[in-house]
Formats: sequence, C-alpha cells, structure tokens
Amino acid sequence: MVKSKLAYIMLDKNVKSVAELARLTNISRETLTKLYNNKKLETVSLGMLFKICDFFNCNIQDLIEYTPEPFENNKGE
Repeated sequence: MVKSKLAYIMLDKNVKSVAELARLTNISRETLTKLYNNKKLETVSLGMLFKICDFFNCNIQDLIEYTPEPFENNKGE
C-alpha cells in the first residue's frame, strides 16, 4: 500500500493549498491533487516526486510511505 504524506508536509512547511504549491513548483494541480488526496498515486512519476522533495528539502520516504502487501505466489504449487 502506498500513502502520500504531502498534506502533512504542506502543513509543516506552511504551504496553504495545492494551488499555491502548484504555482511555486510548476507542477500541475492535477498531479498534486492526486498526491494530496491519496488517489491514483501509482500514476505520479518519480520525477515529480523528486521535484517535490527538492522543493521541500525532504527525502522521498518523508513524502511517500510504502507498506508491502503479502506476496502470493500462484504458480500452481
């Protein structure tokens, strides 16, 4: 499971809205809204995540939390 922590970082860094962040980073509001709302995170490119990390001077693990799900090997064994 992937979870975005963008809302927490924005609050901590005093960025008031997705629109403000879009203006400051030149990243589309659509992309930032996905991250902010934890929707379709798999469609956000690594390049965009790196750009946000650069802006906030944070590590990717500060922005994205990944919890592995149990792996099922269905090879018919």
